[in-house]
Amino acid sequence: MDALLGNLDLWGQATLNTVLLFLGGGVLALVLGTIVGAMRVSPVPIARGVGTVYVNLIRNTPLTLVFFFFVFGYPKLDLPDIPYIWLAILALGIYTATYVAEVLRAGINTVPVGQAEAARAIGLSFGQVMSLVIMPQAFRSVVPPMMSVFIALLKNTTIAAGFSIVELAALRAEVADSYNRPGTVMEILLWVAVIFIVLVFLLSLVQRHFEKKWRIVR
Repeated sequence: MDALLGNLDLWGQATLNTVLLFLGGGVLALVLGTIVGAMRVSPVPIARGVGTVYVNLIRNTPLTLVFFFFVFGYPKLDLPDIPYIWLAILALGIYTATYVAEVLRAGINTVPVGQAEAARAIGLSFGQVMSLVIMPQAFRSVVPPMMSVFIALLKNTTIAAGFSIVELAALRAEVADSYNRPGTVMEILLWVAVIFIVLVFLLSLVQRHFEKKWRIVR
């Protein structure tokens, strides 16, 4: 327990950074992914093309390379300085948005075509059809796969440890250096695993809440 109780300040900061990476990346991924998902089913060919290129390009690029671009490439572009943790949030959000977009596109395809046609028949624009008719139903139908995307996002926050960001995966080196006994690294990794299990369990509770709530709405 010394590795945990003797370094509560480090554990607290690392956990806070992990949650910040997750929440920031999740919000960005949800907003951007919703926009890209709508573009993927847009009747405008240019919008569909841009959405398709974005998804195929970013999703097929390893997340580590996306991190490399934001952490090492961005500072060389003579743009305003941004703290590393916000660059990491951008990397996570932009990458995860591709999976959000594809999950939403699958949800959009479950909505009967007749509903969109009826909405257009009464004079609604494409944006109104998507926001008022299609998207609310699409989100309700994709709660489980969407939550799987966010659980993967939570796990992907560990990549930030390799880019000088103190989050849970970085504690192996931070805390182990303070002790000179065998088994310390394994103890730290076990505690990190326990914290991630708790966080994933909380996400599962959120998933069950929305599934129950929206099942009643239907």
